[in-house]
Amino acid sequence: MSAPRVFFLIGPTAVGKTELSLELASRFSADIVSADSRQIYRYMDIGTAKPTPKERSRVPHHFIDIRDPDEPYSAGEFGRAARQCIADLLRRGRGVWVVGGSGFYLQALVAGLFAPQVSDPLVKEKWRQAIREQGREAVYAYLQRVDPETHDRLHINDTQRIVRALEVYELSGRPISHFRSGEEQPADFTPLYIGLDRPRSSLYQRIESRVDRMLESGLLEEVRGLQERGWDARLNALRTVGYKEVFSYFDGRIDYTRMVQLIKQNSRRYAKRQETWFRKIPDVTWFDLEQSGIEEIAEFAQRHG
Repeated sequence: MSAPRVFFLIGPTAVGKTELSLELASRFSADIVSADSRQIYRYMDIGTAKPTPKERSRVPHHFIDIRDPDEPYSAGEFGRAARQCIADLLRRGRGVWVVGGSGFYLQALVAGLFAPQVSDPLVKEKWRQAIREQGREAVYAYLQRVDPETHDRLHINDTQRIVRALEVYELSGRPISHFRSGEEQPADFTPLYIGLDRPRSSLYQRIESRVDRMLESGLLEEVRGLQERGWDARLNALRTVGYKEVFSYFDGRIDYTRMVQLIKQNSRRYAKRQETWFRKIPDVTWFDLEQSGIEEIAEFAQRHG
């Protein structure tokens, strides 16, 4: 028996995934599995462009608001949990649309993760900074808690490999020693990738307009609320475009005008990195949303689903 097909709707931030996914999922009697590494967090609604409660009542969504910002959650954990969720939905006869722009989440879901692929410069730098600020003894002790086998293999002075081990653990949710036995197995479904795109100038205009709407909708108040709960930009979840810049503004390191400029600039850069990642995925059928609409995409999905 052939593996079931699961639709993947991918594309850079602000391209129009949310609106289109709601329409497509409704037409196909499907649930949406969110593959967004920030929409999993509660209280981070405006800055992550999270679907509204009204939108989520229209179509069942999964993996939104499942953690607080100070609760770690890795791509590996998502991949394993999302596979189980998709299997349950398919068993019940529901369609599935995976929607999102987090490359590692998509990779973990479809192919699994193995050590050579698990890397994020921001996570690596975080652990280097932890060594500088807290000392290698504290970081080495943390490694012992999460990956005792690797801890016992490494000397406390081997900070490069210690950082690497913690980078892999944070991203995958598993110790690096787990990966020495080889790759994880791919998912038991066949992904059908639909990529959404727009001309660069159009996408950038949409990004800038979205940032303006976020600020008008209360982004600063949202970040202030996070701060009042005791959370700040040291949390991995909040070292994110749209949040880290506001924290810098609150701390007095930049003024309001510079904050807005940085959010827009960093959002454009993030979109460019997403596009680069997605272009490496084989067998994606791309639709330029300046030229193609819902009917053309739905017809394609109907033919290939």
